[in-house]
Amino acid sequence: MAREMMYADAIAAAITEEMQRDPNVIFYGQNMGMTERDPMLKKFGKDRVRITPISETAETGIAIGAAMTGLRPIVELWMSEFMLVAFDQIINEAPRLRYMSGGQVKVPVVFKAGFGFAAGWAGQHSNCIYHTMMGIPGLKVALPSTPADAKGLMAAAIRDDNPVVYLHHYMLTLDKGEVPDGEYVIPFGVADIKRSGSDITLVATAWMVKKSLAAAERLAKEGISVEVIDPRTVAPLDVQTIVNSVKKTGHLVLVDQAPRHSSAAVIIAGEIAEQGFKHLKAPVRMITAMDTPVPFSEPLENFVLPDEHKIIQAVRSVLTGQPVSSALTA
Repeated sequence: MAREMMYADAIAAAITEEMQRDPNVIFYGQNMGMTERDPMLKKFGKDRVRITPISETAETGIAIGAAMTGLRPIVELWMSEFMLVAFDQIINEAPRLRYMSGGQVKVPVVFKAGFGFAAGWAGQHSNCIYHTMMGIPGLKVALPSTPADAKGLMAAAIRDDNPVVYLHHYMLTLDKGEVPDGEYVIPFGVADIKRSGSDITLVATAWMVKKSLAAAERLAKEGISVEVIDPRTVAPLDVQTIVNSVKKTGHLVLVDQAPRHSSAAVIIAGEIAEQGFKHLKAPVRMITAMDTPVPFSEPLENFVLPDEHKIIQAVRSVLTGQPVSSALTA
């Protein structure tokens, strides 16, 4: 059975169910369990739900140590940019301990954070920094785009014996969708074809999946059949599903909210250049944010970030061979 649920509620449901299933799962962070009325605190108690100091370095260090002792911590870090002050632990410590101990030490920790808050939150809250983490051996990175994926990927992240960066997009927080009841786990490294098509492949992540699906719907009215693929996790990355789609369509557009040269799109483009080049009938097109901090001003923010119009123009350009405005790909 499934029921309609908001994206944020689906994440909470996964955490609650995993905490009920496994007593070793703990959940803590800033602004959590602040009063006795907190529902998670009431359900699981102060030993498993805790408030922390305003120190991401302390939060991540505690989590890694707790994971090494056999607990499964979920750390609420709120904004992905806040993780940057703790990057030594997230990138240089947690992902390497299992390898450096010859497999004797497991680090089952989830670093949970929101990202891409493109609603006037400007330079230090609206960014997409997953590119900095998706190439780190031993570190997994999940980017759910729907409520169902949000639940399934969180369950998988908690159960994984390796550190996972779980990034939920703030612009999807209130989105609703059908979510399976009960245990629901989505394996990492398995992309999802959100819409089947035959003319062109669109690969997008998180919020851009929603925009790509909207663009595909509009393009369908022009007789253009668009296949939309959501990798769901960028580490591990399911390249084969994308290659198979390109074999079918012969055309590829990559949509990413991150700036061009610090995006998942540029990594996927490289993989397709190596593994799928012979299937392409036209060059790959990348629609990304511009190489600039995200502005506070709404018109400027809209100008900098990808949107439906830019995606549609890129698809038309790839299929017709006509040049596209530099503003769409800067």
